[in-house]
Amino acid sequence: MDFRVKKIRLLASPNERFQALAEKAHEAEAWAERLRARMHLLLERTFSLRRRLATIAVSLLAMWLFLHVMLGANGMVIYRAKRAEYQGLQKQIQQLQSENAHYSEQNRQLKGDPQRIEKEAREQFHYARPGEVVYVAPDPPAVSTPQSRTASR
Repeated sequence: MDFRVKKIRLLASPNERFQALAEKAHEAEAWAERLRARMHLLLERTFSLRRRLATIAVSLLAMWLFLHVMLGANGMVIYRAKRAEYQGLQKQIQQLQSENAHYSEQNRQLKGDPQRIEKEAREQFHYARPGEVVYVAPDPPAVSTPQSRTASR
């Protein structure tokens, strides 16, 4: 193995480093001044436009809020659709409750009213008392419509 050192770099003493820094200080100050001048122009333009920028920012915020309120996940459009659905469901509930009350009344009558029981037996099962004749009309024949013009010729 070869452990030779090819180049040894000696570090400068603190005084030499300080002098090098002092020599470059003028260049650094000039660079900082140029940067400050450029930034000053940019900041001056921005400062003169601040009212316009603020107005634009507030306008964009207001438009975003409007769109969010109107079209967002819980916006007005969704709210109105849900409200219409709720009203439709309420009407359906009322209809089903009235239908349920009607069927409950029918059930109550069929359990205790002999005239109602007799009426249902006559209508559904075609029952008759002795001496009565029951006439039942036949079902009307199914009318078939031709599917195409050639079938009707």
